[in-house]
Amino acid sequence: MSIVLLMIGLGLLIYMTVRGINIVISAIIASSFVALTAGQNLVTSLGDTYMKGFTGFFASWFLLFLLGAIFGKIMGETKAAESIAAWVLKVLGPKAAVMAVVLACAVMTYGGVSLFVVGFSVYPLALSLFRQANLPRRFIPAALVFGSVTFTMFLPGSPEIQNIIPTQYFQTTPYSGFTIGLIVSILNFIMGSLFLMYVVNKAVKRGEKFEDRPTDPHMGSAAKEEVAAASSDPADSQGKPGLPHVALAIAPIVVVIVSLAVFSSYIDSTAAAIYSLLSGIVAACLLMFSFLNKFWASLAEGANEAIVAACNTSAVVAFGKVAATTEGFSQLVDAALQIPGPPLLSLGICINVIAGLTGSASGGLGIALPILAPIYLKMGIDPGALHRVSVMASDGLASLPHNGYIVTTIRNICGETFKRAYLPVAMVAVVLTTVAMLLAVVLFSIFG
Repeated sequence: MSIVLLMIGLGLLIYMTVRGINIVISAIIASSFVALTAGQNLVTSLGDTYMKGFTGFFASWFLLFLLGAIFGKIMGETKAAESIAAWVLKVLGPKAAVMAVVLACAVMTYGGVSLFVVGFSVYPLALSLFRQANLPRRFIPAALVFGSVTFTMFLPGSPEIQNIIPTQYFQTTPYSGFTIGLIVSILNFIMGSLFLMYVVNKAVKRGEKFEDRPTDPHMGSAAKEEVAAASSDPADSQGKPGLPHVALAIAPIVVVIVSLAVFSSYIDSTAAAIYSLLSGIVAACLLMFSFLNKFWASLAEGANEAIVAACNTSAVVAFGKVAATTEGFSQLVDAALQIPGPPLLSLGICINVIAGLTGSASGGLGIALPILAPIYLKMGIDPGALHRVSVMASDGLASLPHNGYIVTTIRNICGETFKRAYLPVAMVAVVLTTVAMLLAVVLFSIFG
């Protein structure tokens, strides 16, 4: 019964989030339900357990949220993100609209650009290409999500917070579990790409087509020139007026990736991620200074977005902290630990479930690893395998409808409904990432 009540609390959180209720309010209400049904003192649960979970996560990771948001804002303000997206779209052309959107997102997110910045930057260009190719626009959220939070998130070397958190608990680096992590990431990319192309083509054959809306955002003239060039001269990669050259746009991302690899060899991985993002910010400012018209405003906007993103994530982490004090949670963890098969399998399933409870990959890791890392390290399992499986497992159920990025992408960025757009999103972000995690478990168990 305890597990059932816990699942009802999770269902309540998901329902309120999908209905558009603020995630902080939703998390407090769901936490109250979980605490009361578990027979806990409500004031103690909210004032102590919930707030400690909230402030603890916020204090630990706010700097990364802040620098990631500022880097994204600088890349957005200088139109570097738009230049990269337009270049990828131009190279592949309108006929490959779906994959162009996926790869544009992948390049930026692997380089450390904030998910939300990527979504807002790529969406107008994606809209234009889907319009030119006459593809159903309800698949745009799936393309954005697939390129942002699946294979790029668990690709070794990613500066995303989900790839940094495990380094604290396993004493690893962002590149740990490299070979198998790379293989599984590539396979996940192939599986997701084939799925998206299949469902889009199937919808087109059923007669679905692009539908214009009066609320569609209008692209800037420079971006329009880039997209128009896609169908006529895909070999031309020179920058258009109003956009920085693609080489300048990509350079800060290269700086982030390379500096993370260098710094993480000498210092703590969290510090390495901070220094690498700082390096990327400095590089972006120096290389594209002439495009940066609102430097201080970008810093302020980045800070505000970081606070909102960190608070939203901290809120669901805090819900998970309250859930973790219940008997139902203990029963879930115990059941996961008893799953037959390789230990990595029980680790992956347990993290996947906890991430699903919080609706956050980083939140799930923040709750699960302090509990699970010591248990699995004592088993003598390779820390690199533990790191990579943990990262992959933190996706999956974390992408259920109450995930903040999923909600923002479907409702706010794309203006879609969950009924129209969520199923393909769930396939690429929940089902296929879980399959990828299971594949990693098999490969690490055989070759690790």
